[in-house]
Amino acid sequence: MSDLQEIKLALRQFTAEREWQQFHSPKNLAMALAGETGELVALFQWLSEEQSRNLPAERLADAADEIADVQMYLVALADQLGVDIAQAVAQKMVKNAGKYPADRFRRSARKYDDPPQD
Repeated sequence: MSDLQEIKLALRQFTAEREWQQFHSPKNLAMALAGETGELVALFQWLSEEQSRNLPAERLADAADEIADVQMYLVALADQLGVDIAQAVAQKMVKNAGKYPADRFRRSARKYDDPPQD
């Protein structure tokens, strides 16, 4: 599967085959998404920056599985809410560009509403 539309359709079919639609409310999907995100975060807990960039093959495979779980729940949630993820991302990038102009935020991790540090 190479795009979000294919993923969405595959998830719809997978869910329908198991008659799970009744469980896939936006609330439940958001909660499942948070849980899977927590599992992804746990893989990196206590790792150094260097370790997090050079995961052993088994840990990388685990991360890939958790990333897939997060993506699947995110796509399913967006589908339930009628949100086009690609369009939402494009709109959010425009907002972010306004909040974080490159000339003012280059090499800075501060939030847009934090005062600049001299």
